[in-house]
Amino acid sequence: MKDWHNTLAAPQDTILSALATIDRGAMQIALVVDQDQRLLGLVTDGDIRKHILKGAALDGPIAPLMNTDPVVASPAEGRTEMLARMRARGIHQLPLVDASRRVAGLVTLDELLEAERQPNMVVLMAGGMGSRLRPLTANTPKPMLRIGERPILETILMQFMEYGFHRFAITMHYLGHKIVEHFGDGSRFGAEITYVRETEPLGTAGALSLLPERPEHPFFVMNGDVLTKLNFGNLMAFHRDCRPPVTMCVREHSVTVPYGVAEIEGDHLKTLIEKPTYRHMVNAGIYVCNPEIVDIVPRGRPSTMVDLVHMLMKRQQRPAVFPVQEYWVDIGQHSDLARADAEFDEVFAEVPQP
Repeated sequence: MKDWHNTLAAPQDTILSALATIDRGAMQIALVVDQDQRLLGLVTDGDIRKHILKGAALDGPIAPLMNTDPVVASPAEGRTEMLARMRARGIHQLPLVDASRRVAGLVTLDELLEAERQPNMVVLMAGGMGSRLRPLTANTPKPMLRIGERPILETILMQFMEYGFHRFAITMHYLGHKIVEHFGDGSRFGAEITYVRETEPLGTAGALSLLPERPEHPFFVMNGDVLTKLNFGNLMAFHRDCRPPVTMCVREHSVTVPYGVAEIEGDHLKTLIEKPTYRHMVNAGIYVCNPEIVDIVPRGRPSTMVDLVHMLMKRQQRPAVFPVQEYWVDIGQHSDLARADAEFDEVFAEVPQP
């Protein structure tokens, strides 16, 4: 980690001197402080370069150029909170200040990402036709429909990256070229993206047979039309602790019968329950799989993750289940899309921009 003390500057320092401070600190920023090291503001390399482009002199004080209301954090905050704040505000440096606003450190986006980067692959299933969402999907693959002014798949990717998972394989079939055009190799998101192209639909498990290489670590499989605030780090930790072949996420789903439900015994009424609500745990479309799962996926024919789960249970290899208590919505039909769009700004307020 670079020494943040090298980024400190005084408000009376000249712009030229502040530029030298920025170069010395090698963090593209100067923190302007008073004699007690209380933060007064900050100046970035970009601020000075814009000043130079205007033809302004460099011998004047730095104070007029500084941002006097910068985004800051407490040293007690966790990496996840800091990372979310930086991404949400589109900044690359975050000063740490105590209760008296004295500078206690400086973190950069690159440092936080490097500290949290995990080796596990994330396989996102994005090959479906999205027939129930026509005509919206006539020219757009369902995972690329926009919710909250960004594609569903982009939000999913950024949510995984919040927990350090940056290696993605996206399976494609229907209009897959539009996914590639948007994400490319993933570098502009800070991710590594490879693509799995299905010449015919193979299903959520069948597509795993096309992965270019067998994963070395447990890996995620997730439907590309699910929005959730699930803590993916906790899910992976749970899987490692339980050591099942597969961990399947489940979600409580309630169904209210709009009639009185009669239970019959012989020719007589046993009970009559008016408009009962039944609660069930349903498949949430998110899995963690051990690498050896790829070896048992049927080759050359369609299969789903549900088929794979049944196969494991027949072999007495019981999958684990992980309950999703966080926000979750499956974008299956128009009403789901409308609901997710209405809730997006509140639920995903801190999802960063790439």
